[in-house]
Amino acid sequence: MFKPLTSFFELTGAYFLLLKKTLTKPQNWKIFWENYFRELDDIGLKTVGLISFISFFIGGVVVIQTALNLENPLIDPSLIGFAAKQSVILEFSPTLSSVILAGIVGSYIASTIGTMRITEQIDALDVMGINSANYLILPKILAAVTFYPFLIALSMFLGVFGGWVAGIVTDLVSTQDYLEGIRIGFEPFHFTYSMIKTIIFAFLIASIPSFFGYRVRGGALEVGRASTKAVIWTSVMIVFWNYIITQLLLS
Repeated sequence: MFKPLTSFFELTGAYFLLLKKTLTKPQNWKIFWENYFRELDDIGLKTVGLISFISFFIGGVVVIQTALNLENPLIDPSLIGFAAKQSVILEFSPTLSSVILAGIVGSYIASTIGTMRITEQIDALDVMGINSANYLILPKILAAVTFYPFLIALSMFLGVFGGWVAGIVTDLVSTQDYLEGIRIGFEPFHFTYSMIKTIIFAFLIASIPSFFGYRVRGGALEVGRASTKAVIWTSVMIVFWNYIITQLLLS
């Protein structure tokens, strides 16, 4: 009856113990920065295309759906731009993009570290006196935390831009009304709120899959299972922390 709960607390404790081992001063700064820039490319730059594509079309879908539900002539058409701006900045870009990144980047990180574990590369690092957790995981965390805010800011811009393109192409909203809607009720703190969420989500996206990959024992089958668990748990924690942060900062 209490086994699932016990397992959860065991995993949580092991996760924080690994973080303690990870978040220490690198033993060799030159190697650390080399790993950091490599991770910046692997888990950052290579995701720009997909996130940009998805953001552009999500913004378009938001505008079309909003416009089709505001057919009443008494409703100000500028509300279409307002709804697109609020939806993209507050939720779609920071949260949906992070869940997508959890699937792409999370599975990559878990499988990469898990493969190193089963091929005894991590054991070799430990034998040589290298802090393997710090060497492998910290560059990934720092790369995600420093790059993803810029990625989400790009996603916001493309989402709003995609909404404008969709409105013009479908003739559902004019440029003047759309721009007026974007300016209505603009709250700078909403952008700050989204960036705070993004940084926390980026930390989760890098650290949770690293934890599951680092703990792999067995063979290739276990690596696959670890990747699946990593994606599931990262997505769950993103949704959970999204609720907590929203309650704390916007309620």
